[in-house]
Amino acid sequence: MLPPLLTLANAGINLGDRWLLRGADLSLHAGDRLALVGRNGAGKSSLMKLMSGAGEMDEGSLWTAPGAEIAYLPQAPHIPPGMSLISVVTAGMETASGDKQAHKAEAILMRMGLDGTRMTDGLSGGEARRVSLARALYTEPDILLLDEPTNHMDLPTIEWMEGMLRQHKGALLVVSHDRAFLRNLGTGIVWVHEGKLRRRDGHFSEFDEWSEGILAEEAVTLHKMDRRITSETKWSREGISARRKRNQGRLRELHSLRAERAKAGGITARTVKMETGPAEGGGQLVLEAIDITASVPAPDNASTSSTQTLDENGRRILMRHFNLLIRRSDRIGIVGPNGIGKSTLVRILLGVGAPDSGRVREGFGLNHAYFDQRREALDREASPWTVLSEGGSDMIEVAGQQKHITSYLRDFMFEDVKMTQRVATLSGGEQNRLLLAKLFASPHNFLVLDEPTNDLDLETLELLQEVIADYDGTVLIVSHDRDFLDRTVTGLLAFEGDGRIVAHAGGYSDYLERRNRAIERAEARGDKSTAKSKAGKSKAAKATSASARGSDNGRAPRLSFKDKHALDTLPGEIEALDAAITKLESVLGDPGLFAKDPDRFTRTADAIASLRADKEAKEMAWLAAAEKAEQLDGG
Repeated sequence: MLPPLLTLANAGINLGDRWLLRGADLSLHAGDRLALVGRNGAGKSSLMKLMSGAGEMDEGSLWTAPGAEIAYLPQAPHIPPGMSLISVVTAGMETASGDKQAHKAEAILMRMGLDGTRMTDGLSGGEARRVSLARALYTEPDILLLDEPTNHMDLPTIEWMEGMLRQHKGALLVVSHDRAFLRNLGTGIVWVHEGKLRRRDGHFSEFDEWSEGILAEEAVTLHKMDRRITSETKWSREGISARRKRNQGRLRELHSLRAERAKAGGITARTVKMETGPAEGGGQLVLEAIDITASVPAPDNASTSSTQTLDENGRRILMRHFNLLIRRSDRIGIVGPNGIGKSTLVRILLGVGAPDSGRVREGFGLNHAYFDQRREALDREASPWTVLSEGGSDMIEVAGQQKHITSYLRDFMFEDVKMTQRVATLSGGEQNRLLLAKLFASPHNFLVLDEPTNDLDLETLELLQEVIADYDGTVLIVSHDRDFLDRTVTGLLAFEGDGRIVAHAGGYSDYLERRNRAIERAEARGDKSTAKSKAGKSKAAKATSASARGSDNGRAPRLSFKDKHALDTLPGEIEALDAAITKLESVLGDPGLFAKDPDRFTRTADAIASLRADKEAKEMAWLAAAEKAEQLDGG
């Protein structure tokens, strides 16, 4: 094994009333890509700061290999004012190949959706994180420490970042709640648990089984310890008076046992509790978007960007002629790059924003609860207590039961001292948990969550997924967390550029598979023009191909009549189905159809679903035939 780049030995961080970490050991080697996981407040960020040199320990030692460079992305990075973004990224790293380095920095910033010439003044929190991440990626350090790098990142950028980080030749330690990101990237796990660090090499998908096994073993150990303490305590009360001098050693052992048990914590540790009441009221129709078009002012450089679509007034089009019908119990996810219009669509659907044209029709008795990623529903000068009490009673009704606000906030992992602090002083994760607590305590039948996963730990995310799964109302979720979408939604609205929003059945993995198949089909169709040139291979080349394919008789296999017929006829059939679907969708676009003729509305919706299934089956058949043709052509 290569020598370590960094070694942490017997490290401890004391908070005064307790040890956050104690006896922590960890070594990082070149090629390590480790996921650092643990509950909110377990000490992950503190450990990152310590390893980066930005934090101090109360005991233990930290050794870094001579000359090893460390880059650290904190959750709340500080970006100096009055500098261009490219200067921040390249600061202190000018070389003889300055132009090449500048191009590299510009490329990374552009991939993050940032203009390198822009000044740092006025950056949002999410933009500051992206600049800091661009700096970390640009420096290509020996040790890369990333604290929640996927927060405020869109899916294309996350997928690009995965590719960049897989090429990193040094050591990588990353904190993230994004399970898909950790599965695709990590080669091992470091679990911060009860003040200790536990490391396991292997795939992140093995974490749950591994950690649950450890927790089960701890539960058994603590149960035995509790039984022994009970027995020794009983003895101390009943038998000590007659044998006081002889049994002082046994008493000291009992005191040590109690101290060890208190230090162990284990199953007595607090866990998040989260529930929402039944979705009451409302009809089968939740919302209907009718011919929605929306745009925003175009940035100065819009004319030079291939990703911008402008209308006749020079405004950037977010969506055009968009129609949508949401029924009760639907679970819909919304995906797309940052800035493409996802939050705008949500605000239009909820009546918070207005479209350029078109309208939204609400169903009867609609009552929504809206998790806004900007947390505008939270008064930053108020405290968690007053946010929930709204200046009234100290009791709150949750899921039909009265609960004291203190108890309710403890369910969301708030320490008593935090309940009266200003919201502005809380961490991002604490503010998100507070907003969820506020929403779940209010009556609603339509749960709308815009980027709810930022800053939440894995345990809280899993509980939120269970709450959504048990919820009997309607759910609309905007998220860049692929695993979260797979676990919570049954349909997707995908922003695909040029003002188009396309509906897809299933979760994100289903959408991704369908998108990849579409790309393959497009490539296969583009290759048809070269079929004749491929067919003109020499006899020797054909014989070699046949041999490689394992032909029994030495003759090259041919495309069957059925496959040839599919290649010739299916494209036309698919186009005809597209036209039929479009025609029926225009029928559903009639805003009064449901009220005038609900049976026709249902028949039309069912017919569209049937045609879409038929279309997908034909597309799959065409793809299978095209793949056979390509294999035969290419050998």
